[in-house]
Amino acid sequence: MKVYDGIMQGLEEAIAYNEGKIKARTNTMSIEPVPDFEATEIKSIRNELGMTQVLFAGLMGVSTKTVEAWEAGRNMPDGPARRILAMLKVDPALPQRLNIIVK
Repeated sequence: MKVYDGIMQGLEEAIAYNEGKIKARTNTMSIEPVPDFEATEIKSIRNELGMTQVLFAGLMGVSTKTVEAWEAGRNMPDGPARRILAMLKVDPALPQRLNIIVK
């Protein structure tokens, strides 16, 4: 769809909504908040995965120094890293299932 066509479609939908011809779309989905993690939790997740700090850093896409800082409580993971940690906490087999790591 061309930009102009998309803009026109949006304007037509806005006019139709304003005239009561269509109803607004509703979102039936909700997103869980991104959790915070304590240093001990991060180390526990890594240990549950059976990984060294070097391997865990590779999985998370960060440096080994970053993992060391997280586990020492000097730094805390940012949003995307916290989401990945939450996913790994719930499903430690996730990296294997997604072929991120191969045993």
